[in-house]
Amino acid sequence: MSRRVTNSTRRYGDSGTGGVLASSKSRSSPCSLIGLIIVGAMIIMVYLYSGSGDYSCTIEVQQAIPILKKAYGDSMHRVLHVGPDTCSVVSRLLKDEETEAWGVEPYDIEDADGICRGLVRKGLVRVADVKFSLPYRPKSFSVAIVSDALDYLSLRYLNNTLPDLARVSAEGIIIFTGYPGRQRSKVAEVSKFGKTAKLRSSSWWVRYFAQNGLEEDVAAARKFEKAATKSSYNPNCQIFHLKSFH
Repeated sequence: MSRRVTNSTRRYGDSGTGGVLASSKSRSSPCSLIGLIIVGAMIIMVYLYSGSGDYSCTIEVQQAIPILKKAYGDSMHRVLHVGPDTCSVVSRLLKDEETEAWGVEPYDIEDADGICRGLVRKGLVRVADVKFSLPYRPKSFSVAIVSDALDYLSLRYLNNTLPDLARVSAEGIIIFTGYPGRQRSKVAEVSKFGKTAKLRSSSWWVRYFAQNGLEEDVAAARKFEKAATKSSYNPNCQIFHLKSFH
């Protein structure tokens, strides 16, 4: 009889343990699945945001100024910058006593600091709608630099703004624009422009230049690339060098 009790106890214990394990597995499986989903979502978010952060090619311009001076030499003595936060670029250029600089801000500067307001009072920075003709005479500047602003223009207005930059510059246009799929518009700029940036590929730009009679400045591009390599400068924006209208 004791044997029967032992066997029954053993069977009860085995089945009881198995029941507990089975119950534990059944309870933990949904939790494990949810945990895996959360971790996977976090990994995807980190990947996406690390590769496509808020971009600002205006900041890139400031970093590239020493390289541009090496590539363009004396042509960087009278510069126009067009784009958001142009005050920062103009201020950076004016640190060189031999450089004269002006800027066009595409939207209002209500939140501008004292330095920017000072540049506006001096007439070095203007607020102007870049969709239309710039308020300057032909060949007023040696070089025109534009960053970010073109990315917010439709093709209709781009067809006016880019040739106008070629009109007001004498020795070249330098375009800084974002990479499609790698960057996204800054929230502040979306709210002011009223739309997100349309980032275009390198092939799109090259085709556009050719179709609109805008000639790329191959010599200037090579000098820039050479200077960038020597300085270990790796731009985060696309940079194009165009010739001005003659």
